[in-house]
Amino acid sequence: MTAVATLKSRLRALAARPDGDLDVGATALVLAAMERPGATMDSYLRHLERLSGAVADYALDPAGADLDLRAEALRHVIVRRYGYLGGSDTGDEPEAENLYNLIDGRMGSAPLLAVLYLKVAADLGWPARAIDFPARPLVRLDHGGGRVLLDPFGGGRPLGASDLRELLKAAQGLDAEMTPDHYREMDGRDLLARIQNRVKVRYLRGARLEDALRVLDTMVTLCPDRPVFWRELGLLQARLDRTRDAIAALEHYLRLCPADSARYRTTVLLQELRGKLN
Repeated sequence: MTAVATLKSRLRALAARPDGDLDVGATALVLAAMERPGATMDSYLRHLERLSGAVADYALDPAGADLDLRAEALRHVIVRRYGYLGGSDTGDEPEAENLYNLIDGRMGSAPLLAVLYLKVAADLGWPARAIDFPARPLVRLDHGGGRVLLDPFGGGRPLGASDLRELLKAAQGLDAEMTPDHYREMDGRDLLARIQNRVKVRYLRGARLEDALRVLDTMVTLCPDRPVFWRELGLLQARLDRTRDAIAALEHYLRLCPADSARYRTTVLLQELRGKLN
């Protein structure tokens, strides 16, 4: 079995787990390895283990640490000791969304940094969730009936109500106001799918269609029940004249999505693709 085939098999095994049991860190490493198949994963796994161990040491008693100490331990180790910071979110380089590159350079996107915080928290048994805030993903720590929101992209700082309003207005305009929807939870699968979508978009902008197709393949593996990813996969396969694969992907999209605005156009395209095979 080739290295790429082995990675695909590992991704399928990880993706088969229920959402609450998905190992976000391990999955992100596999996705990173698929973009850099020549790199060795072991050193990156060891680094993440050291990171979690250092946070545990700082907290002294991880299970008994209060909420403030948990937040401080994550920030002290990840940001101050190891130097992880938010980089530009506007660049066109797909490599900016790769966990290997984040570990190598200590700078990355907001979603990728959120993965790092979630991974360490999970290793220590600290309940944590990604929050789909409009400006960028945040990480919420829960403990003892309390909650704190951390901004991984902003140096891991805890955010109060005024900080959140400031971030929201910077992202959506001065008239924007906070609503309960701004605290919507994202599970690890959602967060990883967002990262992969950003990689796909950057490949498409660079007209790297084969690379974008490879990323879409990881997206349907990671989220097999998301119709939109299957449709995108089929459309790109059709564009690359992979007719049989396109038909299979678009038929699967129709099975998953019995009614939406794109169904009619997809049905017409399927007829055209089937006609090519006759």
